[in-house]
Amino acid sequence: MYSHDELASQLRQAYVEGAIPPLRDGLDPTDAESAYAVQSINTKFWQAQGRRIVGKKIGLTAKAVQAQLGVNQPDYGVLFDDMMIEDGGVLMSSKVMQPKAEAEIALVLKKGIDNPNASFADVMAATDYVLPAIEIVDSRIADWKISFADTVADNGSSAFFVLGNTPHSLDGLDLKTCGMVLEVNGEVESLGAGAACLGHPVNAAAWLARNMARAGQPLEAGDIVLTGALGPMVTLSVGDVVSTTIGGLGSCGFTYIHDKKG
Repeated sequence: MYSHDELASQLRQAYVEGAIPPLRDGLDPTDAESAYAVQSINTKFWQAQGRRIVGKKIGLTAKAVQAQLGVNQPDYGVLFDDMMIEDGGVLMSSKVMQPKAEAEIALVLKKGIDNPNASFADVMAATDYVLPAIEIVDSRIADWKISFADTVADNGSSAFFVLGNTPHSLDGLDLKTCGMVLEVNGEVESLGAGAACLGHPVNAAAWLARNMARAGQPLEAGDIVLTGALGPMVTLSVGDVVSTTIGGLGSCGFTYIHDKKG
């Protein structure tokens, strides 16, 4: 059995040496507490390396995916500053292993939320503006054969993210019924709506706010919150041009390019 520190080290090495088998030796597939402990070890390690936290991402917001992994709650991971790709920018193949893209709604907070019982209204009041987003997820676990604990320990299977350039106030927006289209090379590959994200993206953010407050790591002013996928993930191939349009929020996108030697 591996310790939490050893499991964290295995995941860090996977970024350099390639994907590893599921973390069965030392991490029960449903052990959320240990999985977050592993995630926290690596978060602190990366902060010590100079990476700066800019927010959080929420995963497993779709009921179907929760059922698939045998869990009844979402999960979260940390967003670092070097994970952001500018709208219209590029994702380099050397930076990922088995990437997938999903369209999301991003909230940017104007004030922190330290209430362990944070509500929908609390999140609405704390939100500065909203943006369309694409999260590029990746897994350091071979062939995406992940359990709940695997993805949590692996920082929520995070990699990179893209945000739109035009902020939108929550006033007058219908984030529940807004539609989402994700296109790859001009072809529609994923469709969805705000309601796919725990019934409403703000519900997901409230879940996150409560859990972060209870963990003693409350959301802070300026934090970016990726609220979760609005539709199915799409596997990426080198050369893909990816874009999403979300009703009321506009569009954003990126291109996945080859830059590996050999």
